Amino acid sequence: MHNNAHVKISPSVAYEMMQRGDVLILDVRSQTEFDEGHIYGAVLLPENEILDRAEEVISSKLQTVLVYCRSGRRSDSAARTLSEMGFLNVYDFGGILDWGYGIVNP
Repeated sequence: MHNNAHVKISPSVAYEMMQRGDVLILDVRSQTEFDEGHIYGAVLLPENEILDRAEEVISSKLQTVLVYCRSGRRSDSAARTLSEMGFLNVYDFGGILDWGYGIVNP
């Protein structure tokens, strides 16, 4: 049986992983929130669409996925769902409110 637990990491660890590359940054907020500002390179997949669309958005079950939302509640739920779907390298780094590395504004 595989371990389907996601890992909670800090924004600083997530940032380091982004610098190394080959990660998918997943924003699980709404389209409106995403449009108001998001982390550079992030892909939008609203939490309520994960079950339907995760497999088209995430290329491989082995892909390293870094998940965030606004405050950390939706990212926790989304990361848990992704893990239950069989994605093996899911990391939840919480909310954009705690992100100190700049965002892309419209």
